[in-house]
Amino acid sequence: MTAIKLVIVANSTPLHPVEALPAAGIRPRRSQNLVIYWHLLSLDAPSVAMLWTWFIARSNGVKLPHTSIIAMGVAVWLLYAADRLLDARSNEASHLEPRHRFHRRHRSAFHAGIALASLALVFLVYRITPAALQLYAILAAPLIAYFVLIHLRRKSATARSTPRLPKEIAVGLFFSAATFIPTVARNPSLRESLLPAALLFGLVCSLNCLFIYAWEHPVVASAGYPEAHSATQLALRFLPWLTISAIAGSLGLAIYGSLPDSSGRAPWQLALAISLAGALLLQLHTRRHSLDPTALRAAADLCLLTPLLLILTLHS
Repeated sequence: MTAIKLVIVANSTPLHPVEALPAAGIRPRRSQNLVIYWHLLSLDAPSVAMLWTWFIARSNGVKLPHTSIIAMGVAVWLLYAADRLLDARSNEASHLEPRHRFHRRHRSAFHAGIALASLALVFLVYRITPAALQLYAILAAPLIAYFVLIHLRRKSATARSTPRLPKEIAVGLFFSAATFIPTVARNPSLRESLLPAALLFGLVCSLNCLFIYAWEHPVVASAGYPEAHSATQLALRFLPWLTISAIAGSLGLAIYGSLPDSSGRAPWQLALAISLAGALLLQLHTRRHSLDPTALRAAADLCLLTPLLLILTLHS
């Protein structure tokens, strides 16, 4: 936890978005720039996905090939970069976040990167086990449909006729499922024991998105968050309590997994990493007013890198 705290504290001074730094005459520390560019280049989510994919497998004694982990990172980067580029097509520039403006400004470079990454993914997919590919195919169908509906909704011509969708909640569930698939595909007997951890991790990933939504959207006194789906609005109302519940549930699962004769249970390291991520998100939420929005958004994903704190506890 100390390592993540230090990263958050290092970014706790008010920052300007990277694009505005030179104009403001500010020379931030290199570590701050690296974290912000890590976010603006859409490298945050792929880093988290790759780390958790490896950590879930490693904590359960499953050895994944490097190609499987790299494929995860490439696929997630493609999805996030495409999502931000599509968001950046909005004519309402004032409503765009720095990450969207950054993608719009450098869209040619991102288009080239997406083309190269797509070719790389085709090569990597051939090295993924058939069992994992089957599970990914099952996950991909609703994910692609959801992706299309989200961006269909954002077009002004169809926004009124297209139903609002709880993107912040769905993203967490999809993200968690994708990171657990490589492990359960190689060892199907782990599906039942890992289900509670997968659900809790999905909850923490959704909380990550919900916190970001709350930080980036002002609250309307009489209506709360009128643009959000009703499920999202309900979750936002109880955001701190949901986070505390996720922390407590994961901590309980970690204690249960550490007891003697823990066969058939999720590894305690996995559950503890989920609990620590929830705790760091809650702590970051209390410090949100001292952070620049871009640094705050990047720090939210830094909170999900808690497996780094537990690597030394894994058995060789």
